Amino acid sequence: MSDWLGTGTLVGGRVTLRPFTIDDADALARVVGDPARFRWAPSVPTDVESAAEWISAALADPQRRVAFAVVDNTDGRLVGSTSFYDIDPANLTAAIGYTFYAENVQGTRVNPTAKYLLMHHAFDQCGAVRLVWHTHESNTQSRAAIAKLGATFEGLLRKHRRFGDGWRTTAQFAMIDEDWPAAKAVLLERTRD
Repeated sequence: MSDWLGTGTLVGGRVTLRPFTIDDADALARVVGDPARFRWAPSVPTDVESAAEWISAALADPQRRVAFAVVDNTDGRLVGSTSFYDIDPANLTAAIGYTFYAENVQGTRVNPTAKYLLMHHAFDQCGAVRLVWHTHESNTQSRAAIAKLGATFEGLLRKHRRFGDGWRTTAQFAMIDEDWPAAKAVLLERTRD
């Protein structure tokens, strides 16, 4: 686990973020449901075997990525994934992503609560100065969700990632430590029970 952003479990309101284990493969495979919902994602696990491979890859380099299972505290079910990745402790920066949720929790408090927990940990507990989000330029739902967190759109990164048989242009958003207090207040209001 990253010496800088690595953590155990993060808990707040409706959500618990806990490190993934390979034992989560079955539950993670059930999260995706219809893979067409994730047409903008490079890959999502669609069965137990691909979920086990996905988790193994997520855990392979804990200095660069810290992957969390997202658990809904109302019923204890694993309902998604989110991660710190591109962790750069020398520059106190990281990206947040590899996020996907079960259809029944999309549009609920789950995502803003999960992101609040990650951002609070990074900015308030670990001294981060910059967090970044990447998404496919055409993923309007993801772009709107990221903007709603208070992140600033910084531009498009052409041919940034491989995608299918071609390349993806990535929309990049970021938040710096000076932006966090205002974003934090909005997120706390959005996640209030």
